[in-house]
Amino acid sequence: MKNEKVSVGIVSDGTFLLDGGAVFGLVPKTLWERNMKPDRRNRVRLGLNCMLIRTLNANILVDTGIGSKEPEITKEFYGHSSSKLLTNLRKEGVSAKDIDYVVLTHLHFEKCGGATKMDREGNIIPTFPKAKYVIQKEAWTEAFNPNEWAVPKYSNAVKHLEVLEERDQLQLIEGNTEIVPGVEAIVLDGPSIGHMIVTVRAGGERVVFLGDIIPTPNHLPLAFITAFDRSPEKTLYQKKELLDNCEKDGSLMVFSRGYEVNAAYLERKKGKIELKSVEV
Repeated sequence: MKNEKVSVGIVSDGTFLLDGGAVFGLVPKTLWERNMKPDRRNRVRLGLNCMLIRTLNANILVDTGIGSKEPEITKEFYGHSSSKLLTNLRKEGVSAKDIDYVVLTHLHFEKCGGATKMDREGNIIPTFPKAKYVIQKEAWTEAFNPNEWAVPKYSNAVKHLEVLEERDQLQLIEGNTEIVPGVEAIVLDGPSIGHMIVTVRAGGERVVFLGDIIPTPNHLPLAFITAFDRSPEKTLYQKKELLDNCEKDGSLMVFSRGYEVNAAYLERKKGKIELKSVEV
């Protein structure tokens, strides 16, 4: 999506596999497998979609995918063969040095893994050397001090982010924050503490990067909430309000884990909500 001042595009880090039961929580497999067929290990394929926002004054990347620091682990457990984020950014005419802000919607491994990389000596360095990395303070605090329930989601997977603080590239924010004019990070924290969505105003259009509150088009039904969500009931109410606003505003919704459909508008036909998918 483009206008004279703002352009928005989806940049993929590839795809990965995750347990279908975890992806759909309490929803029975007989329901969710109608739309997403699992493999023999009950895993479903998900996209690793990041969003590139270009304004007159800044290039903003939302989320960074899995990255490439642990290829053997990610390939074996998650079916992620290789990181494609930087390659796909270059196809958009943008290099790592051109990114001014990296907004991390939350700090699960598949959102922040690509925030850093290994240099030739094996040291961890920021992938985007000139960028400020924007993260909710509460999300940062929880990721580095998870309780017993949250440990499997973080474990040591956030230790690599310490280099951001060491190099003064970390920008911790509290609450809803305008990153640059027209681009806002909004806290919707049902999925995890400090979880954000990102909205973009481009002329008369509104684009919403949904993060994990509605990770795929198959999570549009209100009851379809992942097992990873910190507060499923809070997710339910936030999701309901978000969908109402997206319909009312005619927003373009970008699904962070969408595979076959990455972006779509909501349409109401004969009283029922339907998706109109688009290429971004």
